[in-house]
Amino acid sequence: MSADNDARHMRHALALAARGLGRVWPNPAVGCVIVAGGRIVGRGWTQPGGRPHAEPGALAQAGAAARGATAYVSLEPCAHHGKTPPCAAALAAAGVARVVTALEDPDPRVAGGGHAMLRAAGVEVATGVMTAEAARLNRGFLSRITRGRPMVTLKLATSFDGRIATGAGESRWITGAEARARVHLMRATHDAVLVGGGTARADDPELTVRGLGIAHRPVRVIAAATLDLPRGGRLAASAGQAPLWLVHGPDAPAAARAYWQGLGARLVEVAAPGGRIDPGAMLAQLGAAGLTRVFCEGGGQLAAALLDSGLVDELVGFTAGLMLGADGRPAIGALAPRALAAMPRFRLIETLPVGGDVLHRWELA
Repeated sequence: MSADNDARHMRHALALAARGLGRVWPNPAVGCVIVAGGRIVGRGWTQPGGRPHAEPGALAQAGAAARGATAYVSLEPCAHHGKTPPCAAALAAAGVARVVTALEDPDPRVAGGGHAMLRAAGVEVATGVMTAEAARLNRGFLSRITRGRPMVTLKLATSFDGRIATGAGESRWITGAEARARVHLMRATHDAVLVGGGTARADDPELTVRGLGIAHRPVRVIAAATLDLPRGGRLAASAGQAPLWLVHGPDAPAAARAYWQGLGARLVEVAAPGGRIDPGAMLAQLGAAGLTRVFCEGGGQLAAALLDSGLVDELVGFTAGLMLGADGRPAIGALAPRALAAMPRFRLIETLPVGGDVLHRWELA
């Protein structure tokens, strides 16, 4: 089959894989397309919770037509026995003649083993088709496996002069309804939504996905060293309805821990030197718990801590056409002093109008 056809079908597999983003952690989001005689006979993608995998879904749809077909898989098929048998073995048993993959799985349980299993079964294997695109799609999973932490997207919704509230604290709404809807869509593609304790106290946010008709409940993570969070507010009222994880320091009072645990929140203790959550320790714990993609919505101190520690992988900005002036509250707290050349530098990857605002996305250079 031609390289153009391989790329076209892999692009389809990647589009299917994207449907799982935010829903399949700790697993990767994978897509599979099975082609026989130039016709698509099976499609599958990783289902919520990570099971079943993409390949069994596509094979079930293809049935007998899988024999002699080509399977396009956006990540190397798994080679280990877990809750389900290896997908590489399932493809071979179905009689697939050729498997095309985009990316080798760095998980030590796979790490080339899936490709080797297929070749040992007499299946032709082609690798490296649309590798960069596949790595971008699954950069959260790759980050957790290779760096021990989830990828972090930092979202900032600001005035033209970089403020998130007036001097009096008024912030609803700086950006318009279209931008806010886009934020909910972004939440839906992440495993978790993260804010600092200051934001939780000031806004008492729900941090859920609303208004899109999407049945997805990302984990809500609040970083509050002493668990001094509003009781009786929206977070407390919804603690049993959508996952709520509270990251706190070792000095959080026992009474506060008991209160939130009683509501069904999960407590995550990390180091908090100087009374502030260690962002690296927090992300390591979140990664150990299985999270791969975290969408941070501030506030300023948490954003600064993540940036100072080099833990932000992508920036998403929504900029409104209004000015709040020098007395407005800045989007990012004070950063550690350093020369301009040593400041974290991000590369622009997208910009577009969203309603009356501008969306711009950046990734770490």
